Amino acid sequence: MTGGEVAGILVAVFWAILVSFLAVVLVRLAQTLRATTKLVADVTEQAVPLLADASATVRSAQTQLDRVDAIASDVQEVTSNASALSTTVASTFGGPLVKVAAFGYGVRRALGRSRDEQPREERSERTRRTVIVGRTVPSARRRKQKG
Repeated sequence: MTGGEVAGILVAVFWAILVSFLAVVLVRLAQTLRATTKLVADVTEQAVPLLADASATVRSAQTQLDRVDAIASDVQEVTSNASALSTTVASTFGGPLVKVAAFGYGVRRALGRSRDEQPREERSERTRRTVIVGRTVPSARRRKQKG
Protein backbone atom coordinates (compact mmCIF):
# COMPACT_ATOMS: atom_id res chain seq x y z
CA MET A 1 0.00 0.00 0.00
CA THR A 2 1.23 3.32 -0.93
CA GLY A 3 1.03 6.52 1.06
CA GLY A 4 -1.78 7.82 -1.12
CA GLU A 5 -3.89 4.77 -0.47
CA VAL A 6 -3.35 5.04 3.32
CA ALA A 7 -4.29 8.70 3.18
CA GLY A 8 -7.42 7.83 1.17
CA ILE A 9 -8.41 5.19 3.74
CA LEU A 10 -7.87 7.67 6.59
CA VAL A 11 -10.00 10.29 4.83
CA ALA A 12 -12.72 7.69 4.16
CA VAL A 13 -12.72 6.61 7.85
CA PHE A 14 -12.82 10.25 8.93
CA TRP A 15 -15.78 10.91 6.61
CA ALA A 16 -17.56 7.76 7.87
CA ILE A 17 -17.15 8.91 11.49
CA LEU A 18 -18.32 12.42 10.57
CA VAL A 19 -21.37 11.11 8.70
CA SER A 20 -22.23 8.78 11.64
CA PHE A 21 -21.95 11.70 14.08
CA LEU A 22 -24.15 13.90 11.89
CA ALA A 23 -26.68 11.07 11.53
CA VAL A 24 -26.95 10.74 15.34
CA VAL A 25 -27.38 14.52 15.67
CA LEU A 26 -30.07 14.55 12.97
CA VAL A 27 -31.96 11.66 14.63
CA ARG A 28 -31.93 13.45 17.97
CA LEU A 29 -33.00 16.71 16.31
CA ALA A 30 -35.88 14.88 14.65
CA GLN A 31 -36.96 13.45 18.04
CA THR A 32 -36.81 16.92 19.58
CA LEU A 33 -38.88 18.37 16.75
CA ARG A 34 -41.50 15.61 17.13
CA ALA A 35 -41.71 16.24 20.90
CA THR A 36 -42.00 20.01 20.29
CA THR A 37 -44.76 19.47 17.74
CA LYS A 38 -46.66 17.25 20.17
CA LEU A 39 -46.20 19.81 22.98
CA VAL A 40 -47.49 22.66 20.78
CA ALA A 41 -50.49 20.54 19.76
CA ASP A 42 -51.29 19.75 23.43
CA VAL A 43 -50.93 23.39 24.43
CA THR A 44 -53.21 24.41 21.56
CA GLU A 45 -55.82 21.87 22.64
CA GLN A 46 -55.78 23.22 26.19
CA ALA A 47 -55.46 26.90 25.28
CA VAL A 48 -58.53 27.08 23.07
CA PRO A 49 -60.99 26.17 25.86
CA LEU A 50 -59.13 28.46 28.27
CA LEU A 51 -59.42 31.35 25.83
CA ALA A 52 -63.13 30.62 25.40
CA ASP A 53 -63.60 30.64 29.20
CA ALA A 54 -61.59 33.86 29.48
CA SER A 55 -63.72 35.46 26.79
CA ALA A 56 -66.92 34.44 28.62
CA THR A 57 -65.52 35.81 31.88
CA VAL A 58 -64.65 39.14 30.27
CA ARG A 59 -68.17 39.38 28.79
CA SER A 60 -69.68 38.66 32.22
CA ALA A 61 -67.44 41.26 33.85
CA GLN A 62 -68.49 43.80 31.22
CA THR A 63 -72.15 43.09 31.99
CA GLN A 64 -71.54 43.57 35.70
CA LEU A 65 -69.63 46.81 35.06
CA ASP A 66 -72.55 48.10 33.00
CA ARG A 67 -74.88 47.35 35.91
CA VAL A 68 -72.56 49.08 38.38
CA ASP A 69 -72.37 52.08 36.06
CA ALA A 70 -76.18 52.28 35.97
CA ILE A 71 -76.33 52.04 39.77
CA ALA A 72 -73.67 54.74 40.15
CA SER A 73 -75.57 57.11 37.87
CA ASP A 74 -78.78 56.45 39.85
CA VAL A 75 -76.95 57.17 43.11
CA GLN A 76 -75.57 60.38 41.66
CA GLU A 77 -79.09 61.45 40.65
CA VAL A 78 -80.45 60.63 44.12
CA THR A 79 -77.58 62.59 45.70
CA SER A 80 -78.30 65.65 43.59
CA ASN A 81 -82.03 65.38 44.41
CA ALA A 82 -81.25 65.11 48.14
CA SER A 83 -78.97 68.12 47.91
CA ALA A 84 -81.66 70.13 46.16
CA LEU A 85 -84.24 69.05 48.75
CA SER A 86 -81.88 69.97 51.59
CA THR A 87 -81.29 73.39 50.09
CA THR A 88 -85.03 73.92 49.63
CA VAL A 89 -85.84 72.89 53.20
CA ALA A 90 -83.04 75.04 54.60
CA SER A 91 -84.16 78.10 52.68
CA THR A 92 -87.85 77.53 53.43
CA PHE A 93 -87.68 76.67 57.13
CA GLY A 94 -84.23 77.87 58.16
CA GLY A 95 -84.94 81.59 58.45
CA PRO A 96 -88.31 81.29 60.17
CA LEU A 97 -87.01 78.65 62.62
CA VAL A 98 -84.10 80.87 63.62
CA LYS A 99 -86.51 83.74 64.17
CA VAL A 100 -88.85 81.58 66.28
CA ALA A 101 -85.91 80.30 68.34
CA ALA A 102 -84.63 83.83 68.91
CA PHE A 103 -88.11 84.99 69.91
CA GLY A 104 -88.45 82.06 72.33
CA TYR A 105 -85.08 82.84 73.85
CA GLY A 106 -86.02 86.48 74.29
CA VAL A 107 -89.34 85.58 75.92
CA ARG A 108 -87.63 83.10 78.23
CA ARG A 109 -85.01 85.63 79.23
CA ALA A 110 -87.61 88.35 79.82
CA LEU A 111 -89.71 86.00 81.96
CA GLY A 112 -86.64 84.97 83.92
CA ARG A 113 -85.72 88.58 84.74
CA SER A 114 -89.18 89.51 85.82
CA ARG A 115 -89.26 86.54 88.20
CA ASP A 116 -86.03 87.36 89.99
CA GLU A 117 -85.96 91.09 89.26
CA GLN A 118 -82.20 91.03 88.92
CA PRO A 119 -79.91 90.51 85.95
CA ARG A 120 -78.64 87.05 85.27
CA GLU A 121 -75.02 88.12 85.73
CA GLU A 122 -75.66 89.06 89.39
CA ARG A 123 -77.42 85.75 90.07
CA SER A 124 -74.56 83.79 88.54
CA GLU A 125 -72.02 85.71 90.65
CA ARG A 126 -73.82 84.53 93.78
CA THR A 127 -73.60 80.88 92.81
CA ARG A 128 -70.25 80.83 91.06
CA ARG A 129 -67.55 78.65 92.59
CA THR A 130 -63.88 78.22 91.81
CA VAL A 131 -62.20 74.84 91.71
CA ILE A 132 -58.74 74.77 93.28
CA VAL A 133 -56.83 71.48 93.35
CA GLY A 134 -59.91 69.31 93.27
CA ARG A 135 -62.08 71.21 95.80
CA THR A 136 -64.54 74.07 95.42
CA VAL A 137 -64.23 77.41 97.15
CA PRO A 138 -67.45 79.43 97.71
CA SER A 139 -67.48 82.91 96.19
CA ALA A 140 -67.63 84.58 99.66
CA ARG A 141 -64.36 82.89 100.69
CA ARG A 142 -62.86 83.81 97.33
CA ARG A 143 -63.62 87.50 97.96
CA LYS A 144 -61.96 87.27 101.36
CA GLN A 145 -58.90 85.68 99.80
CA LYS A 146 -58.67 88.45 97.20
CA GLY A 147 -59.25 91.27 99.68
